[in-house]
Amino acid sequence: MELKLPEPKTQGEMSVEETIFKRRSIRRYREESLTLGELSQILWAAYGINAWGKRTSPSAGARYPFEVYVVVSNVEGLTPGFYHYDGKRHVLKLIREGDLRKELVQACLGQKCVATAPVNIVMVAHYERTTSKYGERGIRYVHIDAGHMGQNIYLQATALGLGTVAVGAFRDDEVKRVLDVEGDPLYIFPIGRPAE
Repeated sequence: MELKLPEPKTQGEMSVEETIFKRRSIRRYREESLTLGELSQILWAAYGINAWGKRTSPSAGARYPFEVYVVVSNVEGLTPGFYHYDGKRHVLKLIREGDLRKELVQACLGQKCVATAPVNIVMVAHYERTTSKYGERGIRYVHIDAGHMGQNIYLQATALGLGTVAVGAFRDDEVKRVLDVEGDPLYIFPIGRPAE
């Protein structure tokens, strides 16, 4: 099943300067759903397409080594499940139904932010896309690319009045087992309405 996401907005109510000023890590979320529009906007900011037909986050040599997945638990109008985000077409593709949070939390060392977030965005790296051009140094470039995407997620969440935190502490093999997709999980971003 594929779902065309709402069109992203390219003008917001908060300036870039104010968003940078207010950006912070938030680990506690209220038990409230996200809207499909909010999820759409964050995914677009992470890895959608910009005005020049490129990804919204930069990539060394335009290699774009990531696939973006979403563990959805509580989004209005969206079945709980595990989804793949196709940024070129701005669609979500359902991989499998069901709330994977419990398994994901265990793989993430019991972190409560992963457990309580209505959405967890998972960046999965395909190092070979970059190392095939840059060799061993491409590994560094993939990690730099992850930082670009992560900052976009932080800034867009902040601009929407939502919270997130970059989660890098997890058992790689367990996250891979939970997701059951090709590539290497590198970063997880829980997203929710701040309780702090």
